[in-house]
Amino acid sequence: MLLPLHVMNSLRSPLIRQQTFYLKQILESLLVTIVLAISVNAQPNPSGIIRGIVTTIDGAPAQGIAVSLRNTSKGTIANANGSFEFRNMPAGVYIVEFSLIGYETSTAGAVITEDNPTADLAVRLDFSSRKLDEVIITSGGNRFARKESDDVSKMPISNMENPQVYTVVSKELMKEQIVTDYNSAFKNVPGAGIAEIRNQGRTTSISRGFATPQLVRNGVGSFTYSSVDPANLERIEVIKGPSATLFGSTLSSFGGLFNRVTKKPFDAFKGEVSFSAGSWDLNRLTLDINTPLNEDKSALVRVNTAMHSERSFQDAGFARNFLIAPSFSYAVNDRLTLLLDVEFSGYKATSPMRVTPSARGTARSVTELGLPYKLSFANNTINYSGQQYNIYGQIKYKLSPQWTSQTIVSRTRSSADGNVVGLTILTDSTLRQTVTNQDYPYYGTNFQQNFIGDFRLGPLRNRIVAGIDVYTLRATRNDAMVNMPALNLKKPGNAYNNFNLAKVSPLFATPAFTNFVSFNERTYSAYASDVLNVTDRLLLMASLRIDRYSNLGTYFPSADSTAGAFRQTALSPKFGIVYQIVKDEISLFGNYMNGFSNVSGSDFFGNTFKPNQANQFEGGIKLDYSFVTATFSYYDISVTNVTRDDPDHVNFSIQDGTQVSKGFEAELIANPAPGLNIVAGFTYNDSKYTKSNENIQGYRPTTAGPPRMANLWVSYRLVKGAAKGLGAGFGGIYGSESFQTNTKTFTFTIPSYTVLDASVFYDKPRYRIGLKADNLTNEKYWSYRLAAQNPLRVTGSITFKF
Repeated sequence: MLLPLHVMNSLRSPLIRQQTFYLKQILESLLVTIVLAISVNAQPNPSGIIRGIVTTIDGAPAQGIAVSLRNTSKGTIANANGSFEFRNMPAGVYIVEFSLIGYETSTAGAVITEDNPTADLAVRLDFSSRKLDEVIITSGGNRFARKESDDVSKMPISNMENPQVYTVVSKELMKEQIVTDYNSAFKNVPGAGIAEIRNQGRTTSISRGFATPQLVRNGVGSFTYSSVDPANLERIEVIKGPSATLFGSTLSSFGGLFNRVTKKPFDAFKGEVSFSAGSWDLNRLTLDINTPLNEDKSALVRVNTAMHSERSFQDAGFARNFLIAPSFSYAVNDRLTLLLDVEFSGYKATSPMRVTPSARGTARSVTELGLPYKLSFANNTINYSGQQYNIYGQIKYKLSPQWTSQTIVSRTRSSADGNVVGLTILTDSTLRQTVTNQDYPYYGTNFQQNFIGDFRLGPLRNRIVAGIDVYTLRATRNDAMVNMPALNLKKPGNAYNNFNLAKVSPLFATPAFTNFVSFNERTYSAYASDVLNVTDRLLLMASLRIDRYSNLGTYFPSADSTAGAFRQTALSPKFGIVYQIVKDEISLFGNYMNGFSNVSGSDFFGNTFKPNQANQFEGGIKLDYSFVTATFSYYDISVTNVTRDDPDHVNFSIQDGTQVSKGFEAELIANPAPGLNIVAGFTYNDSKYTKSNENIQGYRPTTAGPPRMANLWVSYRLVKGAAKGLGAGFGGIYGSESFQTNTKTFTFTIPSYTVLDASVFYDKPRYRIGLKADNLTNEKYWSYRLAAQNPLRVTGSITFKF
């Protein structure tokens, strides 16, 4: 007879648990003795394999777990995938032990015979990934190397099985570096460069020579028109290469995409509150609280909040924002799980500096221009306000042991209203300020239905995702622009003080505000992707997407007219191959990936344009071996169907342009000694227009960033002794010379940069204290929009954990 759950729980006394443990040991030892006695005269088979995957109770890979074979000297550590393997095992019965400091050892049995020489294990441990993180942080391990993701391929395949390249920036790394703003996290992404911050705080970074905006959250569309607060980030996933096959053209660039993965509830009461203060009046308070809502822990809630304020290092400029981000999950039963994830934030700030150089002067670089580094040419009264909400709902239903249904709805509103400022260089000595007053809200919806399978057809294992995707985006715009009188850019004098809201506001009485619908688009897609295990080491991937794009055009209410409406259909294939030289440790991979971008208009003869197409071929090697996780790859991206000026028909375009972007990428995450962790990356990118307008043909695109970039972070913490948890970090970023303008008639360069950072910290189970110095050498460097970057900045942080 089965007892009720509350009665069973009451019987679980320490004495009973101890007796059960001893009984389990006796039975396991008896089983080993019997099987060894039966097989004592058998010839050993030295070719057997014991392998498996270890996960936590919430399904995360249990990286860093010690795995050993009882009564032998064999032992290993589960890698970033939670995988382990023992080779050359004679036939017999083995007890596999799984241990982690501070927890009881778990065991599993494995049997190897001549008929079945491979034993596959799937072990789930009785603690959460959050608890595993805490143990790894205090005991060492390659704690920045956990790359496993359900979003990258929309199915559960490991990094070593995936023919695509991606980088993960974890919350642990962001904590160690005291990341208080979203853009600082990208210092850890090979090839991302200095963020291009647009008027309302939204961010664009570089991926493989292409400007890539922030449009993806938890694997689906979430258009963000204002800044992103990092307080609710579990990790940032940077997926490299054209990724339209699984994510569509509206969310990914030809270089890839950035996926923000938010924090989710887990099955224990935990929390932390953190305060950071630093240079330029930085004050930041964050709170993270997680708790089960009922006794059986089927209902969980987690809330993250942040309040942030700081001013610019320049004479004017500020940012103030808040974030509230609750997340709820409910396991209805062992098959059905519901998740609701919400973010709401408000933002008030001055717009970031953006400078447009002039070909009429003699200056050909930002250093030659001599714009004073600490002058903003702005005013704090001229600012804007932003607001955004992101609502993410997910229903997961286990249809069978092999199939899962995943239904996702994402809704977003992101807006900015107020005044933004731009600077235009007129001559070597003068500039003009331009102010745009606007109200600009975006409304986005993404519905996605996926069916995810893991099954066998004969001896072949198939992991497949098939889905449909509907994405809509609409934006209305009401704005006007005014120009201010020219002033001396090096010695502005009293004219500098005449730029304020009281002087600027009356100027908007003259120009008419333009009211129009600037974005109104719909995308309807279906896709499928299959990863086939030909053998346990050879994997093939084949994927295809069909995409129907409908742009309803720009609508002008004053004339009741619409311009630029069009529709296009595109196919996007993707293929990959992986061969694991050493199972789960060394993989050779290659891929063909496709991306596309919808194009409006037609040529002189009335032929409508087709989507731009990007085709990538890539090959490389991945390592997850011992203390090293690394990826080395070479890629070649060819872009076709690019429009260019029609040489025979003025004011018309033809669609035969081409562009190429190719290069090498390397990423290394290592733990060569207990407590020592290294994150490093290097990229080389060669981009150019191969067939285009004469003025840019053969030239590097300005949005491609520096051809060479590198990043490094090395940290060491004591893992033993009275000072355990005390550590320090050092690293930096490098970028070679790049271009703000690069044409046959005018070139304007941005110099190379080397920025060095350092930190010290003391991390204990109940608290954490940290001190970080960014830009130790006061390096002067600029973004693509010629925004001066921060000089030396010192930030201190204290965190209490409960």
